[in-house]
Amino acid sequence: MTTEKLDNSDVAIAHDYLTQRGGAEKVVLALQRAFPSAPIYTTLYEQSTTYPEFASSTIITSPLDRIGPLRRSHRLALPFLAWAASRIRIPARHTIVSSSGWAHGFVTSGSKIVYCYSPARWLYQRDAYFGSSKRTPRRLVLNVLSPFLKRWDRRASRTATTYFAISTVVQQRIKDTYGIDAEVLPAPHTVDMTIRQEPVELPAALAAEPFFLCISRLLPYKNVDVVIQAFNELGFPLVIVGAGPEERRLASMCGDNVAMVKNLTDGQIQWLYARSRAVVSASFEDFGLTPIEGAVHGKPSIVLRWGGFLDTIAEGVTGVYFDSPTPSDVATAVRDFTTRDWDGDRIRAHAELFTEEHFARRLRDEIARIDALPTGGRGEAAS
Repeated sequence: MTTEKLDNSDVAIAHDYLTQRGGAEKVVLALQRAFPSAPIYTTLYEQSTTYPEFASSTIITSPLDRIGPLRRSHRLALPFLAWAASRIRIPARHTIVSSSGWAHGFVTSGSKIVYCYSPARWLYQRDAYFGSSKRTPRRLVLNVLSPFLKRWDRRASRTATTYFAISTVVQQRIKDTYGIDAEVLPAPHTVDMTIRQEPVELPAALAAEPFFLCISRLLPYKNVDVVIQAFNELGFPLVIVGAGPEERRLASMCGDNVAMVKNLTDGQIQWLYARSRAVVSASFEDFGLTPIEGAVHGKPSIVLRWGGFLDTIAEGVTGVYFDSPTPSDVATAVRDFTTRDWDGDRIRAHAELFTEEHFARRLRDEIARIDALPTGGRGEAAS
C-alpha cells in the first residue's frame, strides 16, 4: 500500500526508488524481513514493475510519485530527484538507507545508517553509466545540473551517522568522493530454495543442454554486448535475463545460440539457475550478487576481475576470472572453465558467507551501538 502519512517508528527503511527488479531492491526486501514493522520511504513506487512482495509493505512516497510517467520510467525523473529526496521527512529513531545516490538525502529526525551501493554513478562515473553516447538528452541535462547535484550529494553524505559499503571497491570510492571511512558489509543473497521452480520457455536448441546464464540490467556498463559477442563466437548456449535501455540493440546482436528473457518470477529465476552450467558477467559490478545466487545452487561463475566480484568469488573454487571486458577474454575464460572440475558442495558452502542473518545481525549491532551513544547517534558520519 502506498501512502504519504508519516508514522513514528523505531526503525524505518529508505530507498532511492522502487520501480524495478534488481539487486538493490532485493536488499530492501531483506531489510524488510529483518525489520518487518519498518515503513519504507522512497521517491517513486511502481508496484507493477518491482517485486510483488512490496505490495504488503507500508510504502511512503514523495510528491513526485503522483506523476505516472515518472513512476514507469524513473530515469525521466532524474532532474527532479534531488528536490524530491530533500522533501521526504522520516521521523523514525533509526533509518536504514539503501542508496546509490538519492536516499541518503532524505531528512531524518534520528540516526541515518547508510548502506551504499556506490556514490552516484551518473555524477562520478558518467562515461561508464551512459556508455559512449555523448549527446543524449539525459546526458545534456546532467551536464547542466552536475555542479548543483554534486554539492547536494556531498552535503547529503555528511548527514549520515554511519556509512556501510557494499564492497571494498565501493569503500574506496566513498573515501575518495566523501572522505568517509566506511565499513564493508556484503549484501545478503535472498535466494529462497523453498520456492517452487517455474519453467521458462526457451528455444529448443538452448533447452537441450545446460546453458550459461547472464542476469543483468541492460545498461552500457554491464557489458552484456561483450558476453553476447563471446558466445556468438563460442557457439555455446547462453540465456540472458534482464531489461533496460540497451535491450533492442543487444537483441539485434544475438545468434541462434543466445536467448533473451525478462520480467521473470523468482520461481523462474530459480529454474534457470538450477539448470545452468555457470553464471557469466562482464559487468563493472560494485558488488556482484548473481555469482552468490548461482553458488547457492552449486553453480560456478565466470566474471570480470574487477570491483565487487573480487569480494564474492573464490578463484578456482567458485569461479574463474577474465581480466578485461572483451569478447576474446570472455571466450578464453569460458574455454578455461570447461576444462575444470567444479565441486558443487564447496560452492554452496561459500555462499553461506553471504546470508541474511549475518547482514541483519550487523545492522542490529550498529543500532545498539548508536543507542548507547550520549547523543543517540545524531551527527555526521565518521571521516
